[in-house]
Amino acid sequence: MSSSLPGSRALPESQYDLSTYWGRVRHTAGITDPRTLFVGSAGLEQARNALISYKQGHLPSMTPDLWRAKKIVDSTLHPDTGEPVFLPFRMSCFVLSNLVVTAGMLTPGLGNRGTIAWQVANQSLNVAINYSNSNKSSPLSWSKIAQSYFLAVTASCSVAVGLNSLVPRLKSLSPSTRLILTRLVPFAAVASAGALNVFLMRGEEMRTGIDVFPATPKAKVVESGASIPAPVVEKPVEGAAPAEAAATESLGKSKKAATLAVAETAASRVFNSSPIMVIPAVVLVRLQGTAWLKKNPRWTTPVNLGLILLTSYAALPLALAAFPQRQRVRADSLEEEFHGRGGEGGLVEFNRGI
Repeated sequence: MSSSLPGSRALPESQYDLSTYWGRVRHTAGITDPRTLFVGSAGLEQARNALISYKQGHLPSMTPDLWRAKKIVDSTLHPDTGEPVFLPFRMSCFVLSNLVVTAGMLTPGLGNRGTIAWQVANQSLNVAINYSNSNKSSPLSWSKIAQSYFLAVTASCSVAVGLNSLVPRLKSLSPSTRLILTRLVPFAAVASAGALNVFLMRGEEMRTGIDVFPATPKAKVVESGASIPAPVVEKPVEGAAPAEAAATESLGKSKKAATLAVAETAASRVFNSSPIMVIPAVVLVRLQGTAWLKKNPRWTTPVNLGLILLTSYAALPLALAAFPQRQRVRADSLEEEFHGRGGEGGLVEFNRGI
């Protein structure tokens, strides 16, 4: 992410107001834009160099080209490590990666073996995405990753198989209602296990804490996308610590910040999967009552996947924007060791992860 690039000049977080929900939605829509997946290593390097030039004071202000460069960098690089996230596990690829396993989970007549196999595939993908986009200040050991993986797989398979067995026994419900519930089973398993997966994969963060930093003044930006030039930090005297390094030095690890970060990420996963659980299933049942789909039943699965794809792209920015990725809280709300050590406005900030 652009915050990890070298340079003493403050880079605006976004061209939108991240203190508002709609501003975060617009910002997140850029980070999850699948078009950024087509930018190769040369394009990424060009975007990095452009932002570094701005942070080092060689460019006077943000321009549309710089905003595009920031969008590429923010959607590709991890904010803690500054390294590219493996392409299938980026949030810009989240919908496409999940669509593959969703297609498998919706295959008619899977049975218990097929259901379990696709739930294993889905949770494997969830583990990879959660691990790749988590806060990296408290890395998981391979044994913890394996333990969390098997717990998440067990949970999702138990929910899916249990619901598959339960729905047909609900004789008091109408056939159409049971049909809708049957369609919801895979997504119910995905939603419940997806939230649990976040807690399991990022449990180490809550046990050991994550790095928190003093909040620094944000570079101002107007809605049109043209930034108000932020001051360039003067070169420090010889032997003194660079201003940016001093401003971004960790105050320590906070378990309370980690718990908040993980809980918000888990909630955003539920917010994301909930409309995908409901809207495509309900719309498809209605469409199956039309003459066209009755005459062309082979189109049922493609239509369903199309509905899921459209709903997923609409829901993802809305869900991820529920909470700021770079979260700010009062220092006094964390452990006692952080009291009175906040930066701007007595606040500290940390990477929530996605």
